[in-house]
Amino acid sequence: MELQRKTIAKVIAAAFILNLAVMGAGAWFAYQEAPPIPEQIAGPDGQTVVTDEAIRDGKKTFQRNGLMNHGSILGNGAYYGEDYTADALELKTQFMRSYYAQERYDDGYDALRSEEQAAVDDVVRTDLDSGYDGGTVEYSPAELYAHQQVREEYVERYHEGSHDRGVPAGMIESEDDARQFADFAMWTAWFSHTDRPNSDHSYTNEWPYAPGAGNDATGAAMTWSVIAMILLVGGAGFGIWLYNSVRLPEPSAEDISVPEPGEVSVFPSQRSALRFVPVAAGLFLAQVVLGGLLAHFYIERAGFFGIEEIFGVHILQLLPFAIAKTWHIDLGILWIAATWLGAGLFLPPLLTGHEPRHQSTLVDGLLGAIVVVTVGGLGGIWIGANGYLDGALWWLLGNEGLEYLEVGKIWQAGLLAGFGLWAVLSIRGLKPLLDREPVYGLAHMILYAGGSIALLFTAGFFFTPTTNIAVTEFWRWWVVHMWVEGAFEFFIVAIVGLTLVSMNLLRRRSAEKAVMLQALLVMSTGVIGVSHHYWWIGMPDMWLPIGSVFSTLELIPLVFILYEALGQYRTMAESGTFPYRLPFMFIVASGVWNFVGAGVLGFFINLPLINYYEHGTYLTVGHAHAAMFGAFGFLALGMVTYMLQLSIEPDRWDGSWLRGAFWCWNLGLALMVFVSVLPVGFLQLEAVFTGSYAAGRSLAFYEQPIVQTLFWARLPGDTLIILGTVLYVGDLVRKRFVLRQSEDDPTIDDMAVAEGILSDD
Repeated sequence: MELQRKTIAKVIAAAFILNLAVMGAGAWFAYQEAPPIPEQIAGPDGQTVVTDEAIRDGKKTFQRNGLMNHGSILGNGAYYGEDYTADALELKTQFMRSYYAQERYDDGYDALRSEEQAAVDDVVRTDLDSGYDGGTVEYSPAELYAHQQVREEYVERYHEGSHDRGVPAGMIESEDDARQFADFAMWTAWFSHTDRPNSDHSYTNEWPYAPGAGNDATGAAMTWSVIAMILLVGGAGFGIWLYNSVRLPEPSAEDISVPEPGEVSVFPSQRSALRFVPVAAGLFLAQVVLGGLLAHFYIERAGFFGIEEIFGVHILQLLPFAIAKTWHIDLGILWIAATWLGAGLFLPPLLTGHEPRHQSTLVDGLLGAIVVVTVGGLGGIWIGANGYLDGALWWLLGNEGLEYLEVGKIWQAGLLAGFGLWAVLSIRGLKPLLDREPVYGLAHMILYAGGSIALLFTAGFFFTPTTNIAVTEFWRWWVVHMWVEGAFEFFIVAIVGLTLVSMNLLRRRSAEKAVMLQALLVMSTGVIGVSHHYWWIGMPDMWLPIGSVFSTLELIPLVFILYEALGQYRTMAESGTFPYRLPFMFIVASGVWNFVGAGVLGFFINLPLINYYEHGTYLTVGHAHAAMFGAFGFLALGMVTYMLQLSIEPDRWDGSWLRGAFWCWNLGLALMVFVSVLPVGFLQLEAVFTGSYAAGRSLAFYEQPIVQTLFWARLPGDTLIILGTVLYVGDLVRKRFVLRQSEDDPTIDDMAVAEGILSDD
């Protein structure tokens, strides 16, 4: 089957319009169907217990104090602490049981006979099994008692501190703020057990699993899980058929002139783009060191190998888990993004032989701006979380407090401006290609991929701390998931295609066709696939079938990309003289980990019935690490290796340290994911299924001997990843002294690649 580039371009445009229509309608429904914030919650005597303003203030407290990177809300966030929704619902159920046991039997719940406990359990479930038609929410006496007790519990935990739980003293500054946070958590618990109007299930599709409160998986979760499994088999088969049916030229190292590194000149802007690498490497090293600390926090909640006994200060008080986790996530995004930006500015001169005036200076300026935004954003997180910013400044300049969107809005705007400047510089560098090729050409694809990253990032500006948490989560997942499953995947295939062309392994027109087809598959599944994040957060029921279908179909482009990676590996292996074997090792590893992390592990946890019990457990941790570092991190590191190999004197090139780092990273990631993280996740899944979601996220679960042993088993993998990163940083330091001189007045004749590419029309 022969596909024309123009045909694929038309289908991509149609898919884009379809995605826009579906997700645009979804945005409208998000505001219409979000769980209501009642103006007032009243006690049995009509007294005001909670107001809508208190609930919104509680959400502000939740974000300002970084609580989403300590625990989670509606299953989203960190897994170190409790899930606040499930915890509040569990506490509410327990305190209501205590109230009715005392009222009816004048005794504690645990002291009752089994039939008496069953009677109490029944009346509690009856109390909680209610609907809402608007107006004031009326508490029963038991609910009022439970709400008051949860408030005091949260004051004790999050204001006074609880080192056993890993909560530093003063995490929430005042008792009143802690009570407002409890009001917010209790509101999410309320709409998790309250039936949606004209429905027989709650706003969250009965999530979290809490048998004592009457929450259990719906029939639709089972039905759509079965449908998703059928689609999996069909989708995988379709992906293989498509790969074998569509005629796409394979990379080949035979009968072509692959330019040796010494034949390619280095331009001033490329030397400037190379400066992104050591900056990103420093961020990378800081990230993996923090990752090791975070893993150890699960074992010693307030210590680090006895250091607190030596200095008399708990590391928990100096660097709380929430701040360390925030920095860890942001550093991971920043080092990968900085590396990709540098690679995107390094490749254009290689393809065009074109060096715009002052390009080097502008690239240096972009790097400086990124450093300012990085330092400002990471510093603002600490300043904001520690209460040094008043009014709206805490979320504008400090920490917005939402996972993956932790930095303040001003710093987010700075990042967006950085993407805009990068696009301008890329257009300047790619201009000779842009002027000669159609709008679906390879150079245009690079700009579309980078532009889509920036475009989706704007969704993070559609909410404030007072926005309903369900709507906030709707937009946040636009940024988080559509980046990863849409824009980042698009950027991967575009940058790999560009690299193959720069190596003369693939003609530009052939690369354009391959990139467009893979981009079509990614766009057709990954964008709407975001909807699997909407099942349990209070969004409309329609997302369950939509999310099930499109999450399953996301496997198709991953199968396609994996086959491409294996084809590239065969090309590399069959050519004994191919000079870029090491960069290709990283690119192939990226494709394999993308399939394993995003495809295999991602599909498993996205089955609705599995996800109902798994949502927010260590199985997600395994999926996230394998997909983020395995897919996107390895691609970034592969681009660094390629850039370095072209920029260093050929007779002084030594890839031994990078090769050692490559195997440390791969082995370390495999050990971390398959020996520690996933086994903990499966034990957690069992604990949730046999008990409740709150039980699977409880401190008691994490303190089990077998779980603690598995946490210790993560140490070898984490150590190898850190060792690999140290090797990498050390190699960059020593390679700094063997870089080639750049051309002062470059022309197209200086390039071994550009002339062939520009004539490939």
